[in-house]
Amino acid sequence: MQQVIAGICRDPHAYLGMHNVEGVGVEVRVYDPTADRIVLTANGKTFEMEKIHPAGMFCVRFPRRKNHFNYTLEYHHGPDIFVSEDPYHFMPQIGEMDLYLFNQGEHRRVFDVMGAHVRRPGGVEGVGFTVWAPNAERVSVVGSFNCWDGRRHPMRLMGNSGIWELFIPGLRPGDLYKYEIRTKNGDLLTKLDPYAQQTELRPGNAGIVPQDSEFIWHDRKWLEKRSCSNVQEQPLNIYEVHLGSWGGPGLPERKSPDDPFPNYREIAHALADYVLKMGYTHVELLPICEHPLDQSWGYQVTGFYAPTSRFGTPEDFAYFVDHMHKNGIGVILDWVPAHFPKDAFCFGRFDGTALYEHADPRQGEQLDWGTYVFNYGRAEVRSFLLGSAFYWLDKFHVDGLRVDAVASMLYLDYSRKQGEWIPNKYGGNENLEAIAFLKHLNELTHKLYPGIMMVAEESTSWPGVSKPLYCG
Repeated sequence: MQQVIAGICRDPHAYLGMHNVEGVGVEVRVYDPTADRIVLTANGKTFEMEKIHPAGMFCVRFPRRKNHFNYTLEYHHGPDIFVSEDPYHFMPQIGEMDLYLFNQGEHRRVFDVMGAHVRRPGGVEGVGFTVWAPNAERVSVVGSFNCWDGRRHPMRLMGNSGIWELFIPGLRPGDLYKYEIRTKNGDLLTKLDPYAQQTELRPGNAGIVPQDSEFIWHDRKWLEKRSCSNVQEQPLNIYEVHLGSWGGPGLPERKSPDDPFPNYREIAHALADYVLKMGYTHVELLPICEHPLDQSWGYQVTGFYAPTSRFGTPEDFAYFVDHMHKNGIGVILDWVPAHFPKDAFCFGRFDGTALYEHADPRQGEQLDWGTYVFNYGRAEVRSFLLGSAFYWLDKFHVDGLRVDAVASMLYLDYSRKQGEWIPNKYGGNENLEAIAFLKHLNELTHKLYPGIMMVAEESTSWPGVSKPLYCG
């Protein structure tokens, strides 16, 4: 109980929720430091919970009961009453195989597991949250639903995996959320979910619980044809475009930063007409992953799984791709696995330690851009980056990825002076871990999504950097 109240409990489910107590029966414990009263309802009967600690711990006992049963909780906060199932009455929403594959860097559908997803365990609808923060003292889900109070929904740590999870019944698509992380130094950090699939429009930076996609695709024939094609043998004429500044016919002109952007759907029609008129085969979109600054081209990504909300929802972006395919136009995305920004809400020093990045700035920082460099040697980071690539290819049917800043990945001394970098184990300047990552990326993308295109923005002519291993 004291660990839960102090906010340092790594397994709140071991104390909270329903438990058998020897010599007592069944006991239900609920922690809510903001509640005046909590009433439990089961089988049509109500039971007033006793406040057993002034910090907000409540309890009710059912003598001589052995079997667990379903119940709901009625939280009283002044004049407001909120009714819900107990989050600590549910089993984990992530399986052992998912944990294993994630920790091995081999999870191929990590986007279906990590982050926020609508779940329905036992027919109870809510949202399951899963996040990697192995060095945290405590992780909580915070959002508009709990007044951003990290005391109210602490998560459980899943063994030695470093993954924390919690199912919160009653939450719905559209709810805002972040993670509050207590570091081992006792600091409290509020972070955007690295796996968020939808985010607030800037300047907000919370994640948004995504809805299950109901988008109906019409590009089956396009995908079938693509899977049987060899892009290396086809003529290409690629139109590179930044959606935020492209002003095609029929699109409203943005005269000030406060003016709304056009929607992905509006852009799709105007851009497809222009591309067809000019004879292009593909569009290459400068990064449409979420990023903080309008004035940038999007290369400092904070949402590797989230289409930027400037132009609409994920379903709006799906419409964009589908409309391009309908008109015989391929879609390539600029994708940035080389580095990420240092914004405090982002995933740098995510749990108080260098998690996604190297701790040593000679390896973990890109000095020219003022960003962090991914640690490709860490399996969980590879799961994150591979999952991002697969996410765009799988969920949005894109036809290729143009990998940005590859030279900065390949060379440890990229844009560094003597003494500002650490040689590899052979004494060379090649980043062996990044090279292995790129090989694995190319092998899996071509295997899982036949016919897609992998393109490298690479300034040093490294041979075969965008080809699968079987090509030599």
